[in-house]
Amino acid sequence: MARQTRVSNASMMTISEKLNRFSWGLFVPMCLVLATSIVVLYSAGGGAWRPFALSQTIKIIMGFVVFFVAAFTNIKTWIKSAYWIYAAALLMIILVTFVGHTGMGAQRWLNLGFIHIQPSEMIKIALVLALGRYFAWMNSVELSQIKNYLVPTVMLLVPFLLIVAQPDLGTALSLGMITVGIFYIVGAQKKWFIIAAILGALAAPVVWFGGLHDYQRARIITFINPDHDARGAGYQINQAKIAFGSGGMLGKGYMNGSQSQQSFLPEKQTDFIFTMLGEELGFIGAFALIALYSIIILMLFWCAKTCRNRFGQLICFGFMLNFFIYYFINISMVLGLMPTVGVPLPLMSFGGSSLLSLMFGFGLCQNAHIHKDQQLSAKGS
Repeated sequence: MARQTRVSNASMMTISEKLNRFSWGLFVPMCLVLATSIVVLYSAGGGAWRPFALSQTIKIIMGFVVFFVAAFTNIKTWIKSAYWIYAAALLMIILVTFVGHTGMGAQRWLNLGFIHIQPSEMIKIALVLALGRYFAWMNSVELSQIKNYLVPTVMLLVPFLLIVAQPDLGTALSLGMITVGIFYIVGAQKKWFIIAAILGALAAPVVWFGGLHDYQRARIITFINPDHDARGAGYQINQAKIAFGSGGMLGKGYMNGSQSQQSFLPEKQTDFIFTMLGEELGFIGAFALIALYSIIILMLFWCAKTCRNRFGQLICFGFMLNFFIYYFINISMVLGLMPTVGVPLPLMSFGGSSLLSLMFGFGLCQNAHIHKDQQLSAKGS
């Protein structure tokens, strides 16, 4: 009876009670990565707060506001608004197609005057939230029927195709992998994945010749043969390898990286920030960051496994996939293990859209953990 009372009153918890249920094991490594980001961006700015470190610090403060709102808002609110949040994110992606701001050769941003936002980053979390609500109250029979995956597939394909057209293939592929991962988690039949893989392989020639831009094909060719165009498509990855390799075990010292400080390393504050960290702090620094990421993944997995309601489980699992794909692709890319794609290093890379969307996702996972014992309905009651 006491147990049932605690569950039924979960939505009436005070802030102090919610803090007692808080996952500090997830919160602390997240904060450590954010602090590391400021330290590395200070170095990227040549030992100055401007133009990167100060701006990112302000965005991190904004991110914490988003995080705590997401964490401490009643979980019923997120259930009720899940589809509306997805619709809003999708609308922003559609707006980008018509009035988007172009930067670095791609039309990916909305200019709001005081800030540029990248809706493709936000749709990742919005899709996880929407799919979490969609699948959470289905039984095993419903989850075994292919017709119940048609709506989620459309929910993926619409933003996927719009993002590919921006062009932003890296983010689109991340969105696809997150969705496939959620399908697997909820229990989709394995034969469907096999059929999808076969269809994907058959479509590969069409995508190569008709779906990719010249620069995207050049990146893939450069990945296969790094010396193909060392001064063109291969310049970024070759400089990244030189910088990271030159760091050795202990690095060249903070703010003493020759490749990064002398601007040989492109995009050192965004996509290639891991390379800069490796050059200055060496293998030890890089390993420490990967260790923090691994702890975050383990804690997200633990939050998912200990959550007694399906909605919270799917939110945590979906965000865990999102976070893992972020850092796995970025680190693999800068080490030359994958073709170059525009995927930021989570919580580290300079920029606001990725950071704010991730902080929102972390807040949702904390919310799920706080309400892990609460029984929920599709209506949020």
